[in-house]
Amino acid sequence: MKITKTFIEGLLIIEPQIFNDIRGYFFESYNEDKMKEAGIDANFVQDNQSLSQKGALRGLHFQSPPFEQGKLVRVAYGTVMDVVVDIRKNSPTYGSNFSIELSDKNQLMFWIPPGFAHGFETLADNTIFLYKCTQTYNKASEGGLLWNDTELAIEWRTPSPVVSDKDKVLSSFKDFVSPF
Repeated sequence: MKITKTFIEGLLIIEPQIFNDIRGYFFESYNEDKMKEAGIDANFVQDNQSLSQKGALRGLHFQSPPFEQGKLVRVAYGTVMDVVVDIRKNSPTYGSNFSIELSDKNQLMFWIPPGFAHGFETLADNTIFLYKCTQTYNKASEGGLLWNDTELAIEWRTPSPVVSDKDKVLSSFKDFVSPF
């Protein structure tokens, strides 16, 4: 496994070792010992999976303490642009965003520790997105930021994405009070 740090402290890009042959491929999508060696000492308690059509946008979501979630995300089929916003008040990169393309072709995984708002847009039909979470979902703790907030200046690739009604009315960054 190759681990790459990003310019935002804590975010890690994980490239698994892929074994290809005439049958297809094999790789470890999770190995606790290797994750710990990389600095990810997490206890995963919930796995989630979503199916989305091209142009769907989900996010930007987070869960507040004490139900904050770390997430290990990847794409089993299709392609997404995965985006996070640093919402850790004392972080030197507070308010900064980072994006990465995850696909079934590059097989990259992305570690998102607690303290980030997270979202993704699908760039291919029938995209299957997987994420392991360090906390179970708690409705009372959910929060989010407006996906198209001009202050965040996220460069989404889809001009008019399909967004849920809930995600259309999330908080703007200027009105946001971070629980982290």
